Amino acid sequence: MEQKTENIDFEKAYLDKYSEYKKLESRYQDVQFQLDQLKKMVFGSRHEKFVASSVPSAPTLFDLPPIESLLESDTTTVTYEKKSKKLRPNHKGRNSFPENLRREEIIINPADVDLLTAKKIGEDVTETLAYIPAELYVKKVIRPKLLDVATDRVMQALAPARCFERSNVDPSLVAQIVVEKFVDHLPLDRQLKRFLRLGVTISDSTIGNWLTAVAAYLKPIYEAHKQLVLSSGYLHVDETTIKVLDSDKKNATHQGYFWVYQSNANKLVLFDYKPGRDKSGPQSILQDFKGYLQVDGYVVYENFHDKPDIIVLNCMAHARRKFSEALTNDSARSQYALTEIQKLYAIERDIMEANLTGDAKLQYRKIHAIPLLEALGEWLQNEYNAVLPSSAIGKAIFYSLTRWKRLSTYAQNDILHIDNNPVENSIRPVAIGRKNYLFAGSHASAQRSAIFYSLLSTCKNYGINPVEWLEDVLTRVAGSPINKIQDLLPQNWKNKIVE
Repeated sequence: MEQKTENIDFEKAYLDKYSEYKKLESRYQDVQFQLDQLKKMVFGSRHEKFVASSVPSAPTLFDLPPIESLLESDTTTVTYEKKSKKLRPNHKGRNSFPENLRREEIIINPADVDLLTAKKIGEDVTETLAYIPAELYVKKVIRPKLLDVATDRVMQALAPARCFERSNVDPSLVAQIVVEKFVDHLPLDRQLKRFLRLGVTISDSTIGNWLTAVAAYLKPIYEAHKQLVLSSGYLHVDETTIKVLDSDKKNATHQGYFWVYQSNANKLVLFDYKPGRDKSGPQSILQDFKGYLQVDGYVVYENFHDKPDIIVLNCMAHARRKFSEALTNDSARSQYALTEIQKLYAIERDIMEANLTGDAKLQYRKIHAIPLLEALGEWLQNEYNAVLPSSAIGKAIFYSLTRWKRLSTYAQNDILHIDNNPVENSIRPVAIGRKNYLFAGSHASAQRSAIFYSLLSTCKNYGINPVEWLEDVLTRVAGSPINKIQDLLPQNWKNKIVE
């Protein structure tokens, strides 16, 4: 009897199994990458510092020619003075204390010496830094009623304008409370406990009302500040989260967002609170903006590409981060990309150290940065066809490749930055603060926080003491006409009474 055999296409079966194996391998690499990232978040360092490989064939920063030779051109001559770095001298003792600190002298004379007959021939002075706990005191304003005998009139000075008419608090205390929360990240409940130790009981509702009143007084200043920020021609934009108590659910929080806009050239920072992270946030506030907009790769910013008055550029630090995350997946390709990006940052450091601006800055970038950017763009295009799109290195290359034109735009204009780090540095205090005070009490409270963060961050950028600025503004704002609001902005503040 003849036995029937089934025809099996072994080649097709092999290819199917191999395809299934490659999918599983890709899935395994993706899960392993996610696991590595989670381990890094829990146990590892968060920094993105990259040290190039020591392999002789790998490109290094020392391959760059000196600035002097790069700036030589047939049509343009650039000269500058580069400040040499001096080594720190040997430590000669403790630094002296600032002269503006009050000195309390304690003179200790030897025992059993008649000071009337003794002659002083010298002295040894030891200074130590001492501390007196914070003091709450009562400021009493007295306005005598006087009778003018000649005219038989009763006269009395007008009461000074106060921004807290229905409260017995002074602007100095409220200014300190606001700054300690939004600059020093000290939650209100901890401040109340400290006041209690000083013998004064303040309820949480009272201190909340004070902050609400302060935000209301600062609102016109904030609006004037917003107009200045949005009228600048170049903005860094980013967003960060803040938890907000949800009024519809007991003990539940809502994920809100601070959208942050920074005019780095003018050292102005604008925080704007929105309940969500959708495109309506930046679109509503930037509807009349014209100029350069530097953003990360978040999809909501894609809508600005079609606006003729806005030029969008991306952040090289975000591209670098993708390759840093892909190091464990494809070390060779990731190291190459990171080394090339490191060169681009070295160029920007050289420009800063040489204090190059304007045409000189563009000339240096043209000679050095633009060829690097073009070569790296070609490398991304070639390498993307050789990697798995779903792998970590594939995602890193795809992220940069699809944005390479916008990542390279910075080299075409001397006012532009290579990355979005200026605004990320302004966001950092919010990240520290929310670890301490955990959440905002409402959406309105979150927007009030945006007012405080905007103006106090600008104070920091201008080197202004925020307590002095806020106390002075609260003292003057109640009687200040609306056309003088610009004088109260941190950058215009001169600590003088508005005429």
